[in-house]
Order: sequence, then C-alpha cells, then structure tokens
Amino acid sequence: MKTLLKYIFLFVALFSGNRLFAQNAHFVDHGVIEFEKRSNMYAIIKKKINKDNETYYLPAFEQYKKTNPQFKVSKSTLSFSKNKSLYKWAPSEETISNMWLARDAFADLKNTIATNFDEQTSLSQKSVYEELYLVKDSLRKINWKITDETREIAGYDCRRANALIMDSIYVVAYFTNQIEVSGGPESFTGLPGMILGLALPHENMTWFATKVSEVAVPEKDLIPPAKGKPTTNKGLSAIITAALKNWGPEALSEVKVFMF
Repeated sequence: MKTLLKYIFLFVALFSGNRLFAQNAHFVDHGVIEFEKRSNMYAIIKKKINKDNETYYLPAFEQYKKTNPQFKVSKSTLSFSKNKSLYKWAPSEETISNMWLARDAFADLKNTIATNFDEQTSLSQKSVYEELYLVKDSLRKINWKITDETREIAGYDCRRANALIMDSIYVVAYFTNQIEVSGGPESFTGLPGMILGLALPHENMTWFATKVSEVAVPEKDLIPPAKGKPTTNKGLSAIITAALKNWGPEALSEVKVFMF
C-alpha cells in the first residue's frame, strides 16, 4: 500500500511539474528574424571547371581566390505574425572583382516572398534575367523527415528535418517549436515551428538566423510586393524553359534555380 501511494504521489508531482512548465513556457508568434546566407564560392566555381574550359577558367579561379573570400555573404530578414510573413533582402554591400567568374544564379538569387498561412498561399517577386515576375501559388508541399538531431541557433533549441525538393535538391532544415509560426527563409514552410537554419549541402549554401527579435510587426511591413508580371509557378517554368531551350542542358538547369 505504501509503495502504491508513493507512485501515486510521484505521478501527481510529475504531472503538476509538466503543467507548470507548459504554463510558464514562452512561445513567440510575431517578430523579425535576421538571416545570413553563405555561399561557398570556391566550391561553386570549382564545380563549373571542366576539360573544355579549364585553360581559361583555372587561371581565373586561382586569381579569384587571391582577391576574394571563400564565402559570399548576403543578409535577409523575415518579418512575421501569426498568419503572415514577408521575406526580403537587405541592400547588397558586396564588392567583388572578376564578376563573370563569381556570377552564379543560385548564389545571387534574391526573391521577395510574402506568405499567407491562413490561405496557404505565397506571392513571390522574382527577378529572372531582365524581367520581374509576381508568382502567386499555393505553398510548396514538402515531405519533411524529422530527425532526433538538435542544435542551438540564435538562442533557440532547434531540431533537424530533411527533405528532397524538385526531385534532386537535398535540403536540411532546423526548426524550433518555440516560435509557433510554420515559416522559414525563402519559400520553406510546413514544419511544426519556425525554420531558423537551412542548408543545401550539394549546392554549397546555407541560411542561418543570426538574431530573433520578438517585436510587434505593423501590417504595412507584411504587405506583399506589387511590381512584376503576374504568373504562377507553372507559368514561370514554361516561360524560362522556352527562353533557354536553345542554350543547352547547362542553361536549362537554371530553371530549377528560378523555381526554388
């Protein structure tokens, strides 16, 4: 009887403690997240070198490494409320020589993305070569596989999830359920919390939060972009494919970049 009572008291104590923790836990549903995108340009450029271009690419690459850092760094922000978010880029301060060598569609990609979580839609402003498009569509469906791996990012405990998008792009994301909005950088959503870390290992790029500010976000800071030719993801893919069809397989690979 004493043993039974001991277990009952232990259960009550644990249950009460968990309820107290849940009541005192602080969850964020609005604020601004600062992200840093890092592109490993040495690795990106090296993959472009082949036997057909090495005579001029290799010397240029060696010179590039002498005058430029390994990583191209860009800053972006994600402003969010319970049901909306706006992802945009800070003005670039990069000064890089040998621009022809450092030009990479993925590393230079800077989409502005407005997400409506209630409607499950996004509106993306995309610059494709010399044209500006407004792409409105439903949120991307991602088959995330959540793992047990954890790490701390910007002061938040995050858990790892993996996915494959667009048939060939391997994605690693770190999300925190301490931020109750199912958003993230770029067009990544669908996890039980906010994505604070994103990596494309095979593309040699990462996006990691450097600061999370729990501040009130005015509605005007969540207004979607308005400039650009309206289209959908399917429509944009058709436009780019038609424009690049005579430029060979390498050019057509950029279709995935602009659909990212």
